[in-house]
Amino acid sequence: MTCLIITILFAARDVNAQSALYDNIIQITGVVMTADSLRGVPDVNVIVKNKNRGATTSNQGVFTLVLYKGDTLQFSAIGFRGKEYVIPTDAPGHYFSLIQLMVQDTFYLPETIIRPMLSRDQFDYAFKNWHIPDDQYEMARKNTNEYTLRALAYTLPRDGRESQAQYQSIQATNAIYYGQNPAQRPMNIFSPLAWAEFFDAWKRGDFRKKQY
Repeated sequence: MTCLIITILFAARDVNAQSALYDNIIQITGVVMTADSLRGVPDVNVIVKNKNRGATTSNQGVFTLVLYKGDTLQFSAIGFRGKEYVIPTDAPGHYFSLIQLMVQDTFYLPETIIRPMLSRDQFDYAFKNWHIPDDQYEMARKNTNEYTLRALAYTLPRDGRESQAQYQSIQATNAIYYGQNPAQRPMNIFSPLAWAEFFDAWKRGDFRKKQY
């Protein structure tokens, strides 16, 4: 009878311990946001202090963790000050909602070049002679300049498609006037091809007076 009573007491103690442990478990669902604009902060490390457990916030700054009441959460992210939050031991129920605000700590500024102050003569010389390299915007503007593109169009050699189109145009013109006297064909004064043929004939000496 005594052994039965002891067994019942130990069983009741184990049940009470398991009940207390279950009551101490809580699920945290939280959102990490910026303090100035209330924007969700992604990729924030949410770690349970002194325990090898944690989570990472989603793209909207949301995270979920299961832990014990009284645990401490540590929030850390690049560009933000670290934060800690202690889960209340008297939090009712097994679910807890949390909104954690974080303050930005690091700002990345564009590169700044600091030079010593020049004298008036040095400034005049530097203003007239210093060569400042072009940035990407200036290089793109020069490459798309109308005159630059026009000069490239005149100087670059024709590719295969353009050469084939020119040859077919000459063949089509010859087919139109096939069988006619070349002297009776229309004058192509403004045709670059006609002028090219004229210069080639002039270099060959086709227009020289022949001596018999």
